Amino acid sequence: MGRPEIQKFAGALQGQRARKGVFITTSSFSKEAKEYSLIIETKIVLIDGEQLSRLMVEHGIGVSTVGLYEVKKMDSDYFDNE
Repeated sequence: MGRPEIQKFAGALQGQRARKGVFITTSSFSKEAKEYSLIIETKIVLIDGEQLSRLMVEHGIGVSTVGLYEVKKMDSDYFDNE
């Protein structure tokens, strides 16, 4: 996703007098798009495909649990000699 798309989005936000926006893509953002989002007055949060997939897993959206693993630790006080 390039700078022109972010500029259009920023213009649409300004047209609605919004001060913040979130731009989500399943691909990635160009360096220019990221830089532009940082220098403009309107706050635009950029979420790329990698971050989107992490958020989906973290919040259980669009994913299902296939298996769970149990991790155990030894109780050292169990083996104390009294």
